Order: sequence, then structure tokens, then C-alpha cells
Amino acid sequence: MNSLNSEAFVLFDQHILWSDMIGNLFGLAALALGWRRSIWTWPVQFLAGLILFAAFFGHLTGSAGKQAVVMLVALYGWWQWQRGKGQAEDGHISVRFATWRERGAMVAAAAAGTVAVALLFKAYPTLSWDPWPDAYIFVGTIVAMYAQARGMVEFWFAWLLVDLVGVPLNFANGYAFSGFVYVIYGALVLWGMRDWWLRSRNDARPVLEGAPA
Repeated sequence: MNSLNSEAFVLFDQHILWSDMIGNLFGLAALALGWRRSIWTWPVQFLAGLILFAAFFGHLTGSAGKQAVVMLVALYGWWQWQRGKGQAEDGHISVRFATWRERGAMVAAAAAGTVAVALLFKAYPTLSWDPWPDAYIFVGTIVAMYAQARGMVEFWFAWLLVDLVGVPLNFANGYAFSGFVYVIYGALVLWGMRDWWLRSRNDARPVLEGAPA
């Protein structure tokens, strides 16, 4: 898989790798599909994880392991959305805000997970070049994907928090294309957040018997 880690081109004095470019373009497409509530968001996310796993496997074990977890969560999301298909009037999944208990559980899981993963990265330095922010992004991504799988509007808030750290971290570590893509992620997140927010209000509104859909 050395070809995946070869240089694709140079942009603003930054060396763009094929793996970085292809994997993140698939990730960007997956986010756009998630905004549209298309079930194909999950196969695309799985494929993005698979490409990055292949690129990292053998020389960046920690990064490869993270992509393996992302692929597992993508399979979970596919399963959840298959079960929830047709809940909304347009035939897609319905979306909603999480309960306060769900929010508390996700925040607690994100905090505990970040600490645990960061300590693991610090204990095994070969797993990560920057343990704390790397752990934050990894755990935040998993929490965001879980919230997306459950059709929670908070999915977008989680992605926004990941972006705030992901953009500078990727530029600092030489993954310029990831940094640029994360900037676009930020714009998609804001649009997607607004769309899901409005849809959550429509999906929660009861339909009167005999009234047109």
C-alpha cells in the first residue's frame, strides 16, 4: 500500500498524500449524505475508513486501529438506519434532539474515553504523535457517529467540536488536505445542523387524523 502513502501533489507548500486526499474526500461525501439522511452515508464512511486503514496498516498501528473502530461504528449506523427507514414522511429516518440523560451519557463517555485513549497513546508513543488532541478527535468522532446513527441533532454539535481541534492539528502534523477538508466540514456541519434542527421539529409534530401528509 505504499502507493496510497505517496505524494499526490503539492498545495501551498504542503505535500498532499493520496491516502489523505482520497480518504477525506470520501469522508466529506459521507457527511453530505448524512445531511440528506441518505443511508448511503454509512457505506461511504466505511469505505473512507477502509482506505485510511490500508494506508496506515503496517507503519502507523494506532491510526489503523482507529480506522478499524470507525468502520465498526459505520456498520452499526447502517444497521440502525435500516431499522429506522421510513419513520419520516419522506421515507428517510426521523431526527430528534437527544434527551438530557442521553446528552449527559454522551458527554461523560466522551470525557472518559478521551482520557483513557490519551493515556493509552502516552503509554505507547508509537500509536500517536500528539496523544491528547488525537484522542479527543478520535473519541469525538465515535460519539458523533453514534449520535448520527441514533438520528440525534447533537451529531452536528459533536462534529463541530471535533472540527475546532481537527483543523489546526492536521495542519500542524503535515496533513494539509485533511485540514482543508475539515474547514469544508465546518460549513457542511452548520448547514446540516440547521436542516436537522428544523426537521426535528417537523418530525415531532403530531399528524391529525385525516389531515394530508
